[in-house]
Amino acid sequence: MSEKLKFGFYWAASCGGCEIAVLDINEKILDVINLADIVFWPVAVDTKYAEVESFPDKFMDVCFFNGSVRNSEQEHMAKLLRQKSKVMVAFGSCAHHGCIPGLANLHNREKIFERAYKETPSTINTDGKYPKTKFEVQEGTLTIPEFFDLVSPLDRVVEVDYYLPGCPPPVPIIIDAIQAIATNQLPEKGTVLAPTKALCEECERNTNESKKMPDIKRTYEIIADPKVCFLEQGIICMGPATRMGCKTRCINGNWPCTGCLGPTPDVIDQGAKMIGAIGSILKVDEEKNLSETEVEKLIDKIKDPIGTFYMYGLAASIINRSIQPDAGRQK
Repeated sequence: MSEKLKFGFYWAASCGGCEIAVLDINEKILDVINLADIVFWPVAVDTKYAEVESFPDKFMDVCFFNGSVRNSEQEHMAKLLRQKSKVMVAFGSCAHHGCIPGLANLHNREKIFERAYKETPSTINTDGKYPKTKFEVQEGTLTIPEFFDLVSPLDRVVEVDYYLPGCPPPVPIIIDAIQAIATNQLPEKGTVLAPTKALCEECERNTNESKKMPDIKRTYEIIADPKVCFLEQGIICMGPATRMGCKTRCINGNWPCTGCLGPTPDVIDQGAKMIGAIGSILKVDEEKNLSETEVEKLIDKIKDPIGTFYMYGLAASIINRSIQPDAGRQK
């Protein structure tokens, strides 16, 4: 019998949903156990960092790294696990494109600390103190990770071999990736292990006819017809700018796609692609030019442009942060 592979899992800046997604493959987890020994998985196995540091280089065959990089501990672990792994997989939207933690790039560290430690209603901090990375006590030096000024996707910190997109990655995509690893049939490095076509290609609501968006509405403003394209009902759906592979699980629940599988291969910036798509299908009065005020009113109906178009991809986008006065370490 050939020697089993060695897998590692790590959880950085994320909600932990990707950890649950590993278990969501249900009985297929037995195939994983037959295929590989899990030598590092902090959420389930009490392996110390020192033990990982003692691993020989390239000791692990595959490391599944979920979460973006928010602080110095996560940066250290990304570099350490890259050193100890033959293959590094960015597992889930946070590692892939920054995801929800990446929305913090709308602010710098100073503003985040000011909100968290001074302004929140439940906070009593009359001295205005912020956490320190080091503090001397009688027993020695206490340390906590340094909070970076910028949230980064994994590939901005270390080289990534493959990407498993999604928030969390859909079970079929996880299973396909495991089978590719088991049979040594992984594609070329840098590949996103998901279908390349847009979500609209697998959406049952797509009639392949020319679309017109009559207006812009928020999801609570109308009861969406479950048989009609969301865009044709005025609801923003990220399907045209997002990879297929999720089996339209949100759309099947009568909820528009929010873009978690990331852009198709030909798209540089997912949000910009979707903004362009809406501009091309938004139905306006062709007999007269809209006034500046009318255009502004239409745009104002998109209440949260960044959250709408860059919910998962701000940290990896062309403009990946707001411009702030220099405050703290820039990462």
